[in-house]
Amino acid sequence: MTVAQAWQRAAPIACGVGLAAGAVAVAIGDPAASGSRFPGCIFHATTGLWCPGCGITRGTHQLLNGHIGAALGYNIFTPVAIAAIMIGWFTWTRRSWGRPPLTWAYHWPTRWSARWFASLPAIAVGFTVLRNLPFQPFKSLAP
Repeated sequence: MTVAQAWQRAAPIACGVGLAAGAVAVAIGDPAASGSRFPGCIFHATTGLWCPGCGITRGTHQLLNGHIGAALGYNIFTPVAIAAIMIGWFTWTRRSWGRPPLTWAYHWPTRWSARWFASLPAIAVGFTVLRNLPFQPFKSLAP
């Protein structure tokens, strides 16, 4: 094994350790508590508006502690973000170790049209607008 191959294998493992450590820190420390060591959203602090990612750290804390409803209340995309991170890391790890990626994880982008991927920014902007509207039912989208 060459040095490059060793680094190629070590990188996703080191990243996985970092992700696990971050997950433990988020699970133990409550980001919603006053005086939390977790940074707040710069966009929200600057504008007073909720960005599409606002609430994901708090939602991850709730999800890691078994409170699915509370996690979805902070940000409805919390499980999607965590699943995307896990699938991406798992695929990267398999490929780094010379294993073929799982077919469902490797080919899923090719099954969706470029139009769908191009609509992701519009979905994020639409979600941001809706969660900042001051009336029900959209008010419940804010964390």
